[in-house]
Amino acid sequence: MVEVKSMANIERSTKRQKELLTFVDSFIQGHGYGPSYREIMRALGYKSVSTVAVHIDGLMTKGYLRKRDRSARSLEVVTTHFDDAPVKRGPTPAQEKWIINVINDKFNSLEEAENAAILDELYVLIGALKVLGLDGAHVATKTRLIDYLKGQSKS
Repeated sequence: MVEVKSMANIERSTKRQKELLTFVDSFIQGHGYGPSYREIMRALGYKSVSTVAVHIDGLMTKGYLRKRDRSARSLEVVTTHFDDAPVKRGPTPAQEKWIINVINDKFNSLEEAENAAILDELYVLIGALKVLGLDGAHVATKTRLIDYLKGQSKS
């Protein structure tokens, strides 16, 4: 059976996340270090540590919290204002299609006439895919470039 989340569940989740964020911020201000997941669980009345982890992961994804490192008590509050949260944006589907088309055109140009400048441009464009978070396209085009370079070394 597929669970359909109602708007009430979504609002409650946001309310709970806001409550958790406020608690973490207050705890850090009072103690100088971040709370443990168990402390959060007890303070906010959660039934399990995994519920805390889900909410913290959600807040980290949205850009409200971050961890300094993988150690305990390393939570840091980025912002407590839900309107000020950094928005993680990637390229739109149209922009993604555009950069893939540019890369394909560069490959076609490279295959027609070997040119070091085109090869340099391909390296930059393929690196841009990684930076933009288009990991699948990055791996595919990097593999295509490696195959091209292997073919060139055999010639």
